[in-house]
Amino acid sequence: MAIQNIFSKEVTDQVIARVGKLHSESQPLWGKMNAAQMYAHCCVSYELVFEPEKHPKPGAFMKFILKLLVKPQVVTEKPYSKNSRTAPAFLITDERQFELEKGRLIDFLRKTQQQGTTYFDGKESHSFGPLTLNEWNNLFYKHIDHHLQQFSV
Repeated sequence: MAIQNIFSKEVTDQVIARVGKLHSESQPLWGKMNAAQMYAHCCVSYELVFEPEKHPKPGAFMKFILKLLVKPQVVTEKPYSKNSRTAPAFLITDERQFELEKGRLIDFLRKTQQQGTTYFDGKESHSFGPLTLNEWNNLFYKHIDHHLQQFSV
């Protein structure tokens, strides 16, 4: 199954519409995060690109391990399994403001689409080194789709 192109306006608009279907009281089918925490969790992928100062870069050894073991799980078309482990930067355990996190996520989705393919093709990932356009697309779309499915949208 080919993953949809998050860089196309049509797909980005579809994802934003799905994001808009959630409510602060929406319940997940699996996992521990509430909807606001899930939004914040999804924002981390974009923070690593657009606000990298928020997250320390992994050292050389850790980056090697991430590229070897984690990258193949993240940038391929293979869907995430339910309740799969996440990196510490992505753990959101404190309470978050639903509308604030929703707005941040929508802004990041729009910014990603507007920056487009030229910006991302070959761009260095915070943890994995340079990624192809297809790898960036898979990373972004697969992650948000997984969590929107988690909340039945």
